[in-house]
Amino acid sequence: MADEAYLGEWKAAISRNTGALYLAIVEAIAHSIRKGDLQEGEKLPPQRVIATRLGTNLSTVTRAISEAQKRGLLDATIGRGTFVRINAGEGSWRQTDASVIDLTMNSPPLPRDPALQAMIQGEIGAIFRHQDVQSVMSYRVTGGTQQDRQLAAQWLQPVLGRRRAGEILIVPGAQVALSAIMSSLVKPGEAIVTDQLTYPGMRAIAAQLGYVLLGTEQDHEGLIPEALDELCARHRPRVLYCTPTLHNPTTATWSVDRREAVLAIARRHQVQIVEDDPYSLLLKAPPPTLAMLDPSRVLYVATLSKVLSPGLRTAYIVLPGAEMTRRITAGVRAICQAKAGLLDALVSRWIETGLAQHCLRSIRDELTQRHQTLRQIMGARVADKSPSPHVWLPLPEWWSSADFVAFARRQGLALVPSSVFAVNGPPPAAVRMALGSAPDLAGLRESLISLRSVLDYRPAIGFSDIV
Repeated sequence: MADEAYLGEWKAAISRNTGALYLAIVEAIAHSIRKGDLQEGEKLPPQRVIATRLGTNLSTVTRAISEAQKRGLLDATIGRGTFVRINAGEGSWRQTDASVIDLTMNSPPLPRDPALQAMIQGEIGAIFRHQDVQSVMSYRVTGGTQQDRQLAAQWLQPVLGRRRAGEILIVPGAQVALSAIMSSLVKPGEAIVTDQLTYPGMRAIAAQLGYVLLGTEQDHEGLIPEALDELCARHRPRVLYCTPTLHNPTTATWSVDRREAVLAIARRHQVQIVEDDPYSLLLKAPPPTLAMLDPSRVLYVATLSKVLSPGLRTAYIVLPGAEMTRRITAGVRAICQAKAGLLDALVSRWIETGLAQHCLRSIRDELTQRHQTLRQIMGARVADKSPSPHVWLPLPEWWSSADFVAFARRQGLALVPSSVFAVNGPPPAAVRMALGSAPDLAGLRESLISLRSVLDYRPAIGFSDIV
């Protein structure tokens, strides 16, 4: 390129950058190669010249050149200079030896204040100072003790209002909760209505227990009431499974009007609703849950896996009435008998002392910061639903979901394709990205910069991933 005009573009690009300067230079190099401004085999100016033109120091440029070599973009030899590597246009995306950053696991980030490890170490010691080891390490009552359930009711009060402890079961994870509910309410061969895109765990339950999933059309807000009404009239399903707040994977959240409309349809068709609500407690002002709007119609499931830590293996089932509680308790007992007493004691102590609430606020703040980073780097490419731990990313028209995920993995990023969530019909060109699984803000920033570059890349016609 005449007079190295691309250096002017690099300078403009890094002036907009808010992250590590050397990484911005690497991305600028990759962009120039993809555009054709830098040709394979072309020699770059000396590093001192680049530093002067960019208005930065030599060490930053040296670090950027080194990183670009690792990514397969450049070759640099002392005495000869720095050249664009042959096949760099493909090589930059086809790394197989780079460590993969996992953005698939939808879990909250580790809280920084208080540190999770210190919380566990301190509170385990306190438990054994105040409780008899025999009571903690013995078999537990299915659904939790009365005291544990009372503390669970306290924890859930911000999203459910006041509920009796006797209506709550404590179980080892939301998957156990959903399995127990569905096996108690639905027979093999019967239908469960859900969204067209739904939680993969529900797809696994349906496949294992022989249920038919009916996917309802969705819009930007979520499940469409008119489509639900038509499905219920045609198929007479027993259960509607839904996630009205920060839907997984799309992050759509129903308005209050839509919640009321869905509840009215469920009453008219005598459909029981299973409300899966992993995320509401992350919101400072969550919308009313379906279980709060109609406690008699809704079986409610919440988990600590998305708001505190998956390692606590704790979920809550809140049930409408004594007879339903008896049925679901039997289902839980058949699947898992009871929770581990030590984890029960740890969770209850955290709630009782306020540590759980403190930890929740810390995780909420961390996710808010991660969304700020997301907006800075991705701009309008995503619908930002802070502080959701996951993001739904529509893809450019030239990418299919499967090809994009394969390409991104070569770049060192692991994402979830839309096909994992699809109940019926072709999956959309989109992927889910988990913000909480990156180790820290710096790691997330680097991942998002790489992701932005992958989005901009246009694969050759006929590209397919060969496994």
